[in-house]
Amino acid sequence: MVFSSMVFLGIFLPVVGAVYYLTPKKFRNLWLFVASLMFYGWGEPKYILIMLFSTVFDYVNGRMIGYFDGKGLHDRGSKAMVVISCLGNLGILGFFKYTDFVIRSINDISGLGLSALQLALPIGISFYTFQTMSYTIDVYRGLVKPQKNIISFGMYVCMFPQLIAGPIVRYQDVAREVDRRRESETLRQRGIYRFMIGLGKKVLLANQAGEIYQQLQVFSGAELTAPVAWLSAIMYTFQIYFDFSGYSDMAIGLGMFFGFHFPENFDHPYESTSVTEFWRRWHMTLSTWFREYLYIPLGGNRRGMGRQIFNLFVVWALTGLWHGADWNFLLWGLYYFLLLLVEKLFLLGWFQKHERGPKILRRIYTMLAVTCGWVLFSHTDLSQALLWWKSLFSFDGWKRGLTDHLASSGYLWLHSLPFLVILILGCTSLPKRWWKALIGPDERREGHLCRREILLTVCLFVVSVIYLVSGSYNPFLYFRF
Repeated sequence: MVFSSMVFLGIFLPVVGAVYYLTPKKFRNLWLFVASLMFYGWGEPKYILIMLFSTVFDYVNGRMIGYFDGKGLHDRGSKAMVVISCLGNLGILGFFKYTDFVIRSINDISGLGLSALQLALPIGISFYTFQTMSYTIDVYRGLVKPQKNIISFGMYVCMFPQLIAGPIVRYQDVAREVDRRRESETLRQRGIYRFMIGLGKKVLLANQAGEIYQQLQVFSGAELTAPVAWLSAIMYTFQIYFDFSGYSDMAIGLGMFFGFHFPENFDHPYESTSVTEFWRRWHMTLSTWFREYLYIPLGGNRRGMGRQIFNLFVVWALTGLWHGADWNFLLWGLYYFLLLLVEKLFLLGWFQKHERGPKILRRIYTMLAVTCGWVLFSHTDLSQALLWWKSLFSFDGWKRGLTDHLASSGYLWLHSLPFLVILILGCTSLPKRWWKALIGPDERREGHLCRREILLTVCLFVVSVIYLVSGSYNPFLYFRF
C-alpha cells in the first residue's frame, strides 16, 4: 500500500485515524502497532514475520543491555549484546538484499553459473533495520533508556507513516513521544496540511515528470541525441526529488496527525552551492545515521587526512550499496566520494575565497554534478548507464540533436518547457516564501490553518484524487531500497 493510492486515502487512513482517536490513550500504541502490521501486510504478508523478528530481537537486545548495565557489566555484557544486535540486523539485511547480487557477481567473474535465490526484497527493510540498530546502539551509549513495553517498541519499529521509506526516525528522536505524546487539534490540522503538500508533490509533479522520463527512455541509436539525454536526466532529477521529498512530507504530516514530530528529511537540496552542501540537505536522516553510527566511530576527521579519506570511502561505498544491490549504486556512491574529496581538498577553500562571487555559477556546477549522478543511479544496467552518460557529452550527439533531429529535439524541449519551469520553481524555497507572504499574519493565529491554507489543502486533495483516478502511472522509487 502506498500513500498516494485511493485505498489508503479513501479507506485505510480515515478508518485508522477515526479508531485511533476513539481509542483510550493507553491503547493507542497497540492500535497503531496493529494498523501498521495491516498496512505492511497489504503488499507482502509473509514478510511481516521478518519485521516482527527484528522487533523482538532488538527489544530483547535493548533489555539485555539495560540488565548488564545494571549489573556493572557494560564493557562485557552490554558490548556483546550491541555486537549481536548489529551482526543480526546486518545479517538479515545482507541476506535478503545482497545474496543474489553476490551470486550474480560471482557468476559474471567466474562463469560458474550458480543459481540465484530469487529473493524478493522486503519493503522498507533498509529503513527499519537502520532504525532498530540505532536503538540498541543508543541504549548502549546511554542516550536512551531501554523500552520495557514491547507493544510500544513494536509500534515504533513498524509505525506505518515512516515504515517503508523513511525518514529514518531514530528512537532518540521520538523516545518521549512513544509513551507520552500530546495530540492536539492544531497538530492534526498541520499534519493534514503537510500531508497534502507531499501528496501534491508526488502526484502532480513527480508522477508527471516520471511519465516524461519513461517516454524518453525508449530513444536509442541515432535518435538518442544529447538534447534528449539531458531532458531525460533532468526529468529524472525532478522525479526523484519530488517523489521522495513528497513522501517524506506525507510521512511527517502523518506523524503529526498521530502526535509525533519526525525529523525533516529535505531542505531544498537543489539550491545547494556545492555537492557537500547538497548532502547536508538531501535525505538528511540517512546522512545523519551514517555520520553518527559509522563515520564518527571510524574516527571521522580526527586521525589525519589519510584516515579521513578512508572513512569517507567506506561511508560512501556503503551509502551507494544501501540504496541498492547493483554495481551502479556502488559506483554512484564512489562517484560522490570522489566529488566530495575534490571539494574537501580543493574546491571548498576556493569557494570560500570567492564567496562574494555569483552563487549561480556554483549552483550550476552542483546541479550538473547531481544530474549526472542521477543518470548512473537510475540505470541498474551499467551498459545503459554509460550509454546515456556518454550521450550527455557526446559531440556527435549534440551535432545530431541540433541538425538531423533538431525538429524532434526542439519539439520535446518546447513541449516540456512550461512544466520544467514549474518543476524548477517548485524545488526552490520561493513558493514557500511567496505563500507565507500571501497568507500574512493569519498563519500565526494559534497555529491553526487559515482560510487560504484550508483552501490549498482541499484543492491539492481534489486535484490529486482526480489525477490518481484518471491516471495509471503511480510508482514510488524508494520502495526498492
